[in-house]
Amino acid sequence: MISTYRYKLCTYFSLTFMVTFTLWFAGAYVSFQDDRNGLYLLLMLPGLMAPFIISLVMIFRSHRSDLKKEYVNRLFNLRLIRWNTLPAFIFIMPLSVLLSIVISLQFGESISQFQFADGFSFSCRSLPVLLLLVMAAGFEELGWRGYAFDSLQSRYNFLTAAIVFGLLWSLWHFPLIFVKDSYQYAIFHENIWFAINFFVSIIPMGIIISWICMKNRKSVLAAIVFHFIINISSEMLNISQITKCIETIILTLIGAALVMLEKEMFFSKAHLVSEAN
Repeated sequence: MISTYRYKLCTYFSLTFMVTFTLWFAGAYVSFQDDRNGLYLLLMLPGLMAPFIISLVMIFRSHRSDLKKEYVNRLFNLRLIRWNTLPAFIFIMPLSVLLSIVISLQFGESISQFQFADGFSFSCRSLPVLLLLVMAAGFEELGWRGYAFDSLQSRYNFLTAAIVFGLLWSLWHFPLIFVKDSYQYAIFHENIWFAINFFVSIIPMGIIISWICMKNRKSVLAAIVFHFIINISSEMLNISQITKCIETIILTLIGAALVMLEKEMFFSKAHLVSEAN
């Protein structure tokens, strides 16, 4: 975050939501008209890229060389990554999934959840799902960590910024429940509470991924890698939606634990004081 730059918080999120929602609702309509060619992806993919593209526009229109240099540094500088955070990178999400399965067995869920999934839980027709998961992690974090989160942190302490980000990130996914064959569409029509759980789960994930990014000196690459691990961890095993509800509770507890362990980071207002000066 550049303390001398006034981030345009409302402008960024207004543009991002307007562009994404317009493209994704249009894509949702097309997804029901075209059953074979996947033409709706021509609308969905630009919507996915919107956080990144608008971040670039905001950064380059700022006419601030320091803002541009910081963004490039966060993306390419591997020295920002603290290798002692690798256990958190690697194990938070997989262990959360495994613990959720163990707990779910007490509620009658199947032990077959420990088996690797035969395929992905959704389809996107002509586009390989694995590629979509990589693109989602990349383009989202290139935007969220490129401009969005800094704009929030310029006004709030880290905890408030992380919670507000989680809420906005959750809402940003809303149009996907109307897109045929999407994961959100499938769970919404299976049980509305499963869809609600999906949106709720994004909030603690927002806190955890923001913590990962901050612990790695705001490395965009670190956020991208961890975001991809979130995505793939949700798809590797045959976990049920009940188990995913349990996982949301576990992620919330992890987020709360991080706040308690890192109080100085989460509650500091030092950056706000320096900005006011």
